[in-house]
Amino acid sequence: MKDYITVIGAGLAGCEAAYQIAKEGIKVRLYEMKPKKYTPAHSSENMAEIVCSNSFKSNLHTNACGLLKEELRILDSLLIKIADESAVPAGQALAVDREIFSKRVTDEIKNNSNIEIINEEIGDSTHLKELIDDGIVIVATGPLTSDLLSKEIMDLIGDNDLHFYDAAAPIVTKESIDMNIAFWGDRYDQERAKDEDIDSWKERIKDIDNSDYINLPMNKEEYENFWNELVNAEVVELHEFEKREIFEGCMPVEVMAKRGIDTLRYGPLKPVGFTDPRTGFRPYALVQLRQDNTEGSIYNLVGFQTNLKFGEQKRVFSMIPGLENAEFEKYGVMHRNTYINSTKLLDATYNYKDNNNLFFAGQLTGVEGYVESISSGLVAGINAVKKYKNESKIEFNERTMIGALAKYISTENEKFQPMNANFGIVPELNEKIRDKKLRYEKLADRAINLIKL
Repeated sequence: MKDYITVIGAGLAGCEAAYQIAKEGIKVRLYEMKPKKYTPAHSSENMAEIVCSNSFKSNLHTNACGLLKEELRILDSLLIKIADESAVPAGQALAVDREIFSKRVTDEIKNNSNIEIINEEIGDSTHLKELIDDGIVIVATGPLTSDLLSKEIMDLIGDNDLHFYDAAAPIVTKESIDMNIAFWGDRYDQERAKDEDIDSWKERIKDIDNSDYINLPMNKEEYENFWNELVNAEVVELHEFEKREIFEGCMPVEVMAKRGIDTLRYGPLKPVGFTDPRTGFRPYALVQLRQDNTEGSIYNLVGFQTNLKFGEQKRVFSMIPGLENAEFEKYGVMHRNTYINSTKLLDATYNYKDNNNLFFAGQLTGVEGYVESISSGLVAGINAVKKYKNESKIEFNERTMIGALAKYISTENEKFQPMNANFGIVPELNEKIRDKKLRYEKLADRAINLIKL
């Protein structure tokens, strides 16, 4: 057995796994193919690069992802710690300045004396089978695993791979947003405040500059014109199997729109909880923009993951009131995501059942989301250490969110697809509580008490 543990991939899961191993005084060889080779979605030399939304979702105790983050904080997650320190305003959510976040993670990993970084693509001169034949390996190469390594994984595990496609939202500059149309505010703030004289309220609400979201209201004619152009816009052509494998949790906005003219108004463009300061009434539809960096100079279009061609994104999204002259810093993209059939291949420690030297982590396992990927990296890293020390592995209690995710991806399911943190995968309480918020609060309290043990 080698005197180090190998981690392949320096994304969210890989960096968390490497940290968990290194802090136990064990050497890590961390393989990362950047900057020699990039995936279609990556462009930065830094580790833990975030390519979709900059949001790590809710921080609320009664939210499943908020609970998962709290569990990770208790367990000394490096990446959640850095995310907290790199946060930008996002209401009750944790959103990060993606450049600061990735740079901080990179510095922490590079400056750790127990971690050796090797910039090489596995499958080129170094091969997966060779690594696991005489050492412990964690594969955390993410949803855009290179073709060379994908082939080596498939040669090892057999024909059990599945694919889905993930889409990223575009980003615009703040200064290009027309603030004569747009207004600041979090959902329900305007409606709660609207108990005063309407004229003074209209003036006051336009001056609020301390909320976390910029909101773009649309009337019925504006929305229907936008919807018509959106559903008829040109997209990057997909093969038939690609069209079948679009993941429901990250549906491109144009695909969602084609499900019906009102689908967006009950989804990412729902106007509930907002009042248009120009009219004093709830808008017909509403687009939200969320801050994407510390300086607040760029904003992403919430829920606008897309596969439209770049020129079409500029044309169609500029029809949204307030974005007529928008400057797009980054257009939305759609890219291949790959994951293995973990329900047949892995146990609840993310360990490969047919070879205990091999662990998987990240979205390659079928956990979906930034925080979920970090969670899998933490569990795989902790258990790789246990394997290295010839100690019993740790399975986290399924009543914790970390444990529930691990159980979900390791429990056989013919209809397995990527899963976010949610209370639906956690065992129910012994008592029946109809109030959802109270029920989630009790589930969260139970999980925190268990994770502290």
